[in-house]
Amino acid sequence: MSNLRPVICVVGARPNFMKMAPILRAMAAHIPPLPVLLVHTGQHYDKDMSDRLFEDLRLPRPDVNLEVGSGTHAIQTAEVMRRFEPIIDAHTPSCVAVVGDVNSTLACSLVAVKKSVPVVHIEAGLRSYDRAMPEEINRILTDQISDRLYTTERTAEDNLTREGIPSNRVCFAGNVMIDSVVFGRANARGAKDTLQACNVDPLVLSHPFGYGVVTLHRPSNVDDPETLRALLGVLDEVAASLPLVIALHPRTRSNIERFGLMDLIDSARMVLLPPQGYLEMLGLMAGATVVLTDSGGLQEETTALGVPCLTLRENTERPITVEQGTNILVGRDRDAILGAVHDILTGNGKRGRVPEFWDGHASERITADLYRWLKHRPAEIASRTVTN
Repeated sequence: MSNLRPVICVVGARPNFMKMAPILRAMAAHIPPLPVLLVHTGQHYDKDMSDRLFEDLRLPRPDVNLEVGSGTHAIQTAEVMRRFEPIIDAHTPSCVAVVGDVNSTLACSLVAVKKSVPVVHIEAGLRSYDRAMPEEINRILTDQISDRLYTTERTAEDNLTREGIPSNRVCFAGNVMIDSVVFGRANARGAKDTLQACNVDPLVLSHPFGYGVVTLHRPSNVDDPETLRALLGVLDEVAASLPLVIALHPRTRSNIERFGLMDLIDSARMVLLPPQGYLEMLGLMAGATVVLTDSGGLQEETTALGVPCLTLRENTERPITVEQGTNILVGRDRDAILGAVHDILTGNGKRGRVPEFWDGHASERITADLYRWLKHRPAEIASRTVTN
């Protein structure tokens, strides 16, 4: 199928990079290779949160960078759409492949479907059932307008079925995020090296119980001063038993400083790091006693690594990490957080297993199916035209 038009692959924010990297490798290795045009919307533009990921994941540099930058949800989505439309016009792709649930995912899908270009959604069908989360809206709408939907867990198809999406559009392929974990594990940077590179004394790692890793970035956790104050207070209590390495998102650091909460950080027990590259975070998590986070991706990565995870949210769009993996939803409940940490430190923590198809080969399954689907799609369209 040498005449296949390019697949436009879209990335925009940090989680997209980890998901798209193995897909691009699989497309290049497929026989025949699938031609690709990599478009970076520039939704995340901080060097520590974007450029380093391309290096760590061995992602090729984008063919196109829309350089959208930050803004409100409406402004960012509209600007991605405005800048993405000429790319479709110029390249007439066979399809547009999007991953995850960020604003770029929905924006590029909307442009594609209105230009009659097939949309392929990788990581489809995940639901938190919390429509206050912008990502939930992005997930629902992207799935509704997608032509081919790849799921990470079998229950995701149940969500899609309830929303009226026929099963012949859905393919259970596994979790491409785990492909990157498997790929990067051998090159992950040790926690000691990471701390030294940040001019932090690595003695914090010598605690009898090890160390915990913390990430916080969701607006519901970090944009309200009292909520953020309460969370930092709980983390301070955790740090009395287990030193914490906190990789601070720029939004979180800015809010801690703006709200005057930096005095709640005990530098002897709570180490603050700038945003880390993928290999540094992978190494920190792999060596951790526990991870406390509000990130969706870290829930999956910790399950794959077998590391206990406490999710500082009331819900998750990745229930399999709770049902089968190492994840526990603790919200912002002080007693739940401290109780879970105590269980982990006393050897009574949750033990999980790695879910089906979280094996490092999801991207290969997606690529093989996508090739077959694109190959037969022209005949399918011709058949519909004759029938109509």
